Amino acid sequence: MDRKQVSSSLLRSVGYDPDQQLLEVELQDGKIYQYTDVPEQTYRELMEADSLGRYFNYNIRGLHYDRVR
Repeated sequence: MDRKQVSSSLLRSVGYDPDQQLLEVELQDGKIYQYTDVPEQTYRELMEADSLGRYFNYNIRGLHYDRVR
């Protein structure tokens, strides 16, 4: 999966596979996580957020989606 570099103090890059609804994020420390059953709308909202890290922490990380990696 190709990830896009992002400007964030928490996230380094973000990728999304719409067919699998799989979100992949790379943190600034190099750790990579994948989340399943993430709607494309959530991915778009993340990428358009004023603060990607804040959106990720409040709407994705450990809350609504299962981490597979």
